[in-house]
Amino acid sequence: MSDHHVYKKVEVVGSSTKSIEEAIENAIAECSKNLRNIEWFEVQETRGHVTDGKVGHYQVVLKIGFRIEGS
Repeated sequence: MSDHHVYKKVEVVGSSTKSIEEAIENAIAECSKNLRNIEWFEVQETRGHVTDGKVGHYQVVLKIGFRIEGS
């Protein structure tokens, strides 16, 4: 075990037709399929897509932080 940690951040966009929270959860769930050691997220932007005068999709830009294996 190392006495220090090294991290990396990737930027992703999650979306949902239901809520901002679900957009965040969708992004994290998908990233978890390929990234190990995810430890945090940062919301960078919140936006949406409008269809016929209503919210069609919520879109959230996230930075996902994960620890580099072995650090």
